[in-house]
Amino acid sequence: MSMWWSLHLRREAASVPLARRFLLGTMETAGVDPDISYDLSVALSEACANAVEHGGGLGDAGDAGPAPTGGGQPGRACGQYRVTAYLDGEKCRIEVADSGPGFPSRRTLRTAAQSSASRPAGDPSHPRTAVHPPVMAESGRGLCLIEELADHVHFGNRPGHGAVVSFDKVLKWREGALLMVS
Repeated sequence: MSMWWSLHLRREAASVPLARRFLLGTMETAGVDPDISYDLSVALSEACANAVEHGGGLGDAGDAGPAPTGGGQPGRACGQYRVTAYLDGEKCRIEVADSGPGFPSRRTLRTAAQSSASRPAGDPSHPRTAVHPPVMAESGRGLCLIEELADHVHFGNRPGHGAVVSFDKVLKWREGALLMVS
């Protein structure tokens, strides 16, 4: 058995815990191990926070400040982002897509098991990963955290405009779980 869901959320801070609670509820109902659920929920929170912070253009409904009343364009994609989760018998894949400027072109697929220390600098056969922020920075650690919590991570751009963060993790199940691999 497998299942998936998709949420279209406004780029507002309140949407982040909403998405996280939805994922945790799904994982609990399905019978996913709580440690795996927690890791995925933290990674999802970071991806959603990134979409809220960077996922639209200047002056759209998701930016700080009041939303336009009457004069705004209803349904503008830049004021929203999308979260999609797929659970099957062996893994969960989560994708967060926004309408922001996207990532620099150097961010590509990476497995969390790969250590950046084991890669020769400048070797094009090894994909680049999220850049670690300065030690005293107040933000900028979310993408690195996602890489540490998930098994496979991809930072990419949507055709046209927008970023996509997708990640997956092999699932462990509680005894008697609904979706457990037979």
